[in-house]
Amino acid sequence: MILANAFCLFFFLGTGADPVVSAKSNHCLDAAKACNLNDNCKKLRSSYISICNREISPTERCNRRKCHKALRQFFDRVPSEFTYRMLFCSCQDLACAERRRQTILPSCSYEDKEKPNCLDLRGVCRTDHLCRSRLADFHANCRASYHTVTSCPADNYQACLGSYAGMIGFDMTPNYVDSSPTGIVVSPWCNCRGSGNMEEECEKFLRDFTENPCLRNAIQAFGNGTDVNVSPKGPSFQATQAPRVEKTPSLPDDLSDSTGLGTSVITTCTSVQEQGLKANNSKELSMCFTELTTNIIPGSNKVIKPNSGPSRARPSAALTMLSVLLLKLAL
Repeated sequence: MILANAFCLFFFLGTGADPVVSAKSNHCLDAAKACNLNDNCKKLRSSYISICNREISPTERCNRRKCHKALRQFFDRVPSEFTYRMLFCSCQDLACAERRRQTILPSCSYEDKEKPNCLDLRGVCRTDHLCRSRLADFHANCRASYHTVTSCPADNYQACLGSYAGMIGFDMTPNYVDSSPTGIVVSPWCNCRGSGNMEEECEKFLRDFTENPCLRNAIQAFGNGTDVNVSPKGPSFQATQAPRVEKTPSLPDDLSDSTGLGTSVITTCTSVQEQGLKANNSKELSMCFTELTTNIIPGSNKVIKPNSGPSRARPSAALTMLSVLLLKLAL
């Protein structure tokens, strides 16, 4: 905290700003204070600051691998209500913008002696399955869309901001390129020198960061507090549901919807009951209702339900009974 306070004082004095007035409008400083009031945020932030500021030797300013790991832990384990405020705070002056740029300790986590080619850096990222996945998420959620109001896919600012934050702590770590309070430009630490015949592809890849309207609008909207109503967590449309179809009772294996036999049996039984040709306890009517509900094995008291076993003999039994019934009626 002593280093942080000295750092802030340096920028206040260097810009000639009144520390009291600037502190009131420094949203990035407010975000850092809010983090310190949360135990988890304070612990993990202190951890990565300590690791990323630890000099290894006069020629090696820090252990970048450990710094990246500590940054990943911070952004993965601390709620976005704290991390986003530190990363995407809006600024009106140089001191605030420089604090925002310094959030990830770029001298260790971001900058290097020389800038590699962006396609080479992308190739290194793709050899790590997690870095490759995070980069793919960024391209999917932050690609410029000219069919939406916000220039983001599905007008979802939150998905883009989350994908951006998810790349911090990898070789493809992005950051603000300068301390401009209003001009928001972010980029990985790379350029397109030496791209040869791949220069066009390299420039296109780099523009996904430096000239990305979705990412720029998302950062500005979060900082200004105007992202609430235009960043749904999912698509805003209602999924169209198919009309509900009532399930019809399944027919026996040997009968289909167009089978005339079942219809004739039911019609005959109904006619017998409606016309009162036989008493309800008559043998024929009893057999009729029995055929509609069960199968009776001749010479046995065993009753088999319609769907409980093979039913290939049912049509012939029904025909025989129908013949007997018609003969009775005729007599």
